[in-house]
Amino acid sequence: MFDNLSDRLERIYKGLKGRGKLKENDVDEALREIRVALIEADVSLSVVKDFLARVREKSIGQEVMKSLTPGHQMVKIVSDELTDLLGEGESKIQFASNGPTVILLAGLQGSGKTTTAGKLARMLKNQGKKCFLVPADVYRPAAIEQLNVLGRDLEIEVYQAGENRNPVTICQDATAQARKKMCDVVILDTAGRTQVDDELMRELGEIKKTVEPHESLFVADSMMGQQAVDVAKTFHETIGIDGVILTKMDGDARGGAALSIKSVVQKPIKFMGLGEKLDALETFHPDRVVSRIIGKGDVLSLIEKAEQAYDLEEQEALEKKIKKNAFDMEDFRDQLQQIKKMGSLKQLMKMIPGASKMMKGAQVDDGALVRVEAIINSMTVGERKKHNIINGSRKKRIAKGSGTTVSEVNKLLKQFVQMKKMMKKFSSGKMGGMGLGSMVGGGRGFNPF
Repeated sequence: MFDNLSDRLERIYKGLKGRGKLKENDVDEALREIRVALIEADVSLSVVKDFLARVREKSIGQEVMKSLTPGHQMVKIVSDELTDLLGEGESKIQFASNGPTVILLAGLQGSGKTTTAGKLARMLKNQGKKCFLVPADVYRPAAIEQLNVLGRDLEIEVYQAGENRNPVTICQDATAQARKKMCDVVILDTAGRTQVDDELMRELGEIKKTVEPHESLFVADSMMGQQAVDVAKTFHETIGIDGVILTKMDGDARGGAALSIKSVVQKPIKFMGLGEKLDALETFHPDRVVSRIIGKGDVLSLIEKAEQAYDLEEQEALEKKIKKNAFDMEDFRDQLQQIKKMGSLKQLMKMIPGASKMMKGAQVDDGALVRVEAIINSMTVGERKKHNIINGSRKKRIAKGSGTTVSEVNKLLKQFVQMKKMMKKFSSGKMGGMGLGSMVGGGRGFNPF
């Protein structure tokens, strides 16, 4: 999402770092470039104006002007101000001290509320919370069925309203039922409209007044840019919201919504959606997002993803196999499956410091992992255990069975041998899932097809 902004800022920083000292004119020139970068990113003009004023004030101070590394100093100032723009630290859900915590999700139709309800329920379930999903959108065709399907997939109970078509009483009755069931969290999936109207606001206002949710979260489609910010402002002024969930942050939008919404609405971004899968919801960490924007990656989020995907005991067993040089194709397939749980390769690469720059212009293909897995699955158990028995006729059979070519099978086998050698070198230290994950992710290690 922030690729264009990142590229522009990188060019600006590069020019500044080459200067021995910064003059006021140098600062003004850099700020003009930053202004263009932010406007191109679809950031609100009022937000841009205030942002540049704060950066300029700090940049022309004695500490920066007399510094031996003024370029680095200015990078830090811009980084700090971007972090402040996005919010100070993560904003957590405020859980009720007694009874279930009621979370109301509001937003326009098409913003991804129902899918976000499922994602949020999954995240909270993994934190040990007993969740209860409530389909309060009685207008959109299939909205209720969609939430029921999500509930079945997640093994989370969904409230059944029967013939009741009143969203207010549905939310009220569901909350009472959740209390009897000793649920920890109730998630209300309310109706949306294609645009803001009085009927929508009246309905949401009645639900809030009747149910008194602990958290009212506005679900915003980040692809809408400044329109999402304007709608969020209207929702907040009309019904009051406690935070924002930004969806479709993995898209190619310019990032203006993310960089503007907190300043305009004065409410924190709490979560961000990074894909369609139910595990593609992350807590919003302003400092980590800024780190990605300025090209420093996001190692902490990458570690958290790895910890969730990898089982410690399995990793210890894997390390023993690597030390004995017994790592085979079945082990490799298992590791590929773990990496797929962590998310798309493109998103993972952005979290590795310097990887985005190294992979610039390269196509990161998640489908390559699927083809590799298909090739391995087409091998016999014996071939997976001892890859060196795979001769020409076996390669033809494997290629035909996996829908690939003999050259792709050859390339996989060759790179598997190279990776085994790399693993042997790392075996003296603690390698863990991160080491293998970075090799499979591309770069200078395993690079499928």
